[in-house]
Amino acid sequence: QVQLVESGGGSVQSGGSLRLSCATSGLTYSRYCISWFRQAPGKEREGVATIDTDDGGKSYADSVKGRFTISQDNAKNTLYLQMNSLKPEDTAMYYCAADRVPLCSAVARFLWFGYWGHGTQVTVSS
Repeated sequence: QVQLVESGGGSVQSGGSLRLSCATSGLTYSRYCISWFRQAPGKEREGVATIDTDDGGKSYADSVKGRFTISQDNAKNTLYLQMNSLKPEDTAMYYCAADRVPLCSAVARFLWFGYWGHGTQVTVSS
């Protein structure tokens, strides 16, 4: 049984930093695309960053490039999203998702992902 558990969300002021974690279990294949998505109230779910667990390839949405960094700790089966220089527009519920998808990229469609965590809230105040 696949489980994804996010943590690390919170409230920060503009310019602050947070690090989100996604603890995974039950992923039986050697290669998955793991993605961070976010969804703000009234907006569509959007991809933020992805990582290919096999070759470590990373992809970022234009809106977060240079500010967010996705990484993985294979020994801990945990993915991270380091978020720096946070802006109010980064406020959203952040989700971790995993699956074997056709294209492991920040533009990957959320419908491709079958495994999801419950999300962690990030709130950035101005």
